[in-house]
Amino acid sequence: MKTVTLLRHAKSDWNDSVSRDFDRPLNERGKRAARLMGEWARTQKLRFDAIVASPAVRVTETLDHFLEAYGHSVDTRWDRRIYLASSATLLDVLRDLPDDLGAVLMVGHNPGLEDLVLDTVPDSASDSLREAVEAKYPTATIAALRFEAEHWTDIARPATLTAFTRPRDLDPALGPDIHQH
Repeated sequence: MKTVTLLRHAKSDWNDSVSRDFDRPLNERGKRAARLMGEWARTQKLRFDAIVASPAVRVTETLDHFLEAYGHSVDTRWDRRIYLASSATLLDVLRDLPDDLGAVLMVGHNPGLEDLVLDTVPDSASDSLREAVEAKYPTATIAALRFEAEHWTDIARPATLTAFTRPRDLDPALGPDIHQH
């Protein structure tokens, strides 16, 4: 069995005047959300043999805050292919992992992460977690997938979605912005 925990990077700062999207940092709300999700992963006793992550600034900063709150150091492998990757590319990255890893945390971007869940988890009338992913995969959200495969090269549909936790599920203040008119 192989498990993949997907973490979408936290909210980035669109007001920052960086010249490249790749260099966009987190905003304060994003930093709070990343720390909250790290605390949640610690309290849930989630364990990762390795992290595979996009080297984009908003991902590296998300991981910094997540890991600080998570409280465990984890071997991190930076993979440029994850930056703005499609679901198919993300599967390729996972299939390239060594088999001694059983559980990995993949940190990246949408729409690739959301599409990876929707492409590998079959649609069923009773799957409220998958419906939540279909509705929206917000920043700093964790989705956990389980593949019944012994080797990374064999992971494929169907996967089982075992968790989908958004920052707003843990702290309503981190939910969508509400604008008063």
